[in-house]
Amino acid sequence: MRLNKILMNHPVTLLILSFLLIKCSSSDSSQNDPDINPPNQNITLSNVDLYVTNLDKSELFKLQPTKVPLFKENINFSITVNPEVSYQVMDGFGFSLTGGSAMHLNNMSDSARNNILKELFSVDNVGVSYLRLSIGASDLDPEVFSYNDLPDGETDENLTKFSIEKDKENLIPVLKEILAINPDIKIMGSPWSAPIWMKTNNNSIGGSLKPEYYAAYANYFVKYIQAYKAEGISIDAITVQNEPLHDGNNPSMYMEALSQAEFVKNHLGPAFEAANIKTKIVVWDHNADNPAYPMTIFADDEANKYIDGSAFHLYNGSIDNLSAVHNTYPNKSLYFTEQWVGANSEFGGNLLWHTRELIVGATRNWCKTVLEWNLASNSNLQPHTPGGCTECLGALTIDGNNVQRNVAYYIIAHASKFVRPGSQRISSNYSSDLPNVAFKIPTGNIVVIVVNNTEIDKSFNIKTPGESILTSLKGGAVGTYVW
Repeated sequence: MRLNKILMNHPVTLLILSFLLIKCSSSDSSQNDPDINPPNQNITLSNVDLYVTNLDKSELFKLQPTKVPLFKENINFSITVNPEVSYQVMDGFGFSLTGGSAMHLNNMSDSARNNILKELFSVDNVGVSYLRLSIGASDLDPEVFSYNDLPDGETDENLTKFSIEKDKENLIPVLKEILAINPDIKIMGSPWSAPIWMKTNNNSIGGSLKPEYYAAYANYFVKYIQAYKAEGISIDAITVQNEPLHDGNNPSMYMEALSQAEFVKNHLGPAFEAANIKTKIVVWDHNADNPAYPMTIFADDEANKYIDGSAFHLYNGSIDNLSAVHNTYPNKSLYFTEQWVGANSEFGGNLLWHTRELIVGATRNWCKTVLEWNLASNSNLQPHTPGGCTECLGALTIDGNNVQRNVAYYIIAHASKFVRPGSQRISSNYSSDLPNVAFKIPTGNIVVIVVNNTEIDKSFNIKTPGESILTSLKGGAVGTYVW
C-alpha cells in the first residue's frame, strides 16, 4: 500500500517503472502494440527536469527525483516547441505588495522575515521578479489614505503637504530588504484614488477627478516617483487608475476612457517629460471584457505617444480578448496585473484555473507580466479598509512568524523560478486538454509550463528541435519542464 502511494505521487518514476515492466514482458500482444516500446529498447533519460504541483497537494512545486525519459515513438499527443518562432519578452511574474502585506512582513522577527523574503525573491529560490504597489492606500491597507490628505475644505494645488511618510512605516522598509536580495526586481505603482479634495464627491469611494485638478494630480505622480527614487526605489511603470470603471471599492475612483486620454496627453505625459521621468505610463488596469477602453486611448495620437501599453485583470471577459489589443496596436505592451484568490475556494480549482488562464493564457495573449493579488494576509484575512475585500487570500498567510504557503505562491513559482526577466515566449501548439506555454530564457534553456486540464492522468510528448521527451501529469496537475 505504501509503495502504491509513493508511485502515485511520483508520475515520472511510475512512468519509468511501467516501461521497465513492459521491457521484461514477453507477451506477443505487447510486442505488437504500437503504443508500447519494443522489449529490446532501453529507457533513456533526458536532461529535462520536471517540477510538479498536484491538485491534491501531494506534491507542491516538487522537483521529480529522476529526469524525464527521452521520447520514443507512441500515439500520445505531442506539444511541439519551436524556438525559431518568438513573441514578447517577459518582464516578470509576481504579486501585489499591499500595505497590509508589508505590515505582516515587517512585524515578523528579523530572521523570520529575512528567510521568507529570500525564499520569495532570491533568484536561487522562487525568484519573484515583479511587484505591484498601491500609490496611496489600496483596499488591503489598514486605513484609507493618500499622500496629500487635508482637512475638509482645504486644497493644496502645489502639493506643498505631499508626503510618503505613511509608506515608511512598513512598505518602504520591506521594499529595501527585497531590493537588497534582488536589486533588479521591477516595480509598478497603481493608484486606487486621487486625494479626496481633488474629487467630485470629496469621498474615498467613487467620484471622479475634477478637471481643474488634472495638473495637480499629474504632479502628484511626479512627486511619488521622485520621493521613492530618493529612497533608492525605482518605479518602472505606473497605471493611471486601478479599475477605473469600478467605483464601489474603498478607495476607488471613476475615470472614463476619454477622460484618461485627456489626463495623459495634456497633463501626465507632459509632466513626466518636463521632469525627465522615464517611468512607463500604462492605461486601463481593469477587466478583459473591455478591450475598447485602452484602444480608445491609443487611438488618440497625442495620448498614444506617452503610453507604453495597457494592463488587465480577469474578473470578467476572456483572456483571449487581449490579443485583439495586441493585433490592433502591436507596439503597445500588455500587462496582467491582478487576480485574487477567494479564501473559501478550493486549492485544486484555483491551481488549474489560474495556471491555465493566467500563466498560460495571459502570456499566450502577449502579456509580459503575470501578477497575483496579493502577497500576504493573516488567518483572519486582515487588514482591509472599511468596505474593502474581506475574502482575499494572500499567497502567504502570515501569523506572527508562522508562514503558510497558499495556492498563489505555487502558481507564480511555476513560472517565476525559471522564466526570468528577458525570457522570450516561443511557439508551441495549444491543446485544450494540455494548455501550455514555452519560453526561451536568457541562458538559452527552454522552459515549458503545462496544465493537465482534465480529471484523468495524461501521458504526452514534448518535442523540440533538440531533445524530445515522453512524460505524464496527473489530472489537474501543473508541470514546469526545464531543459
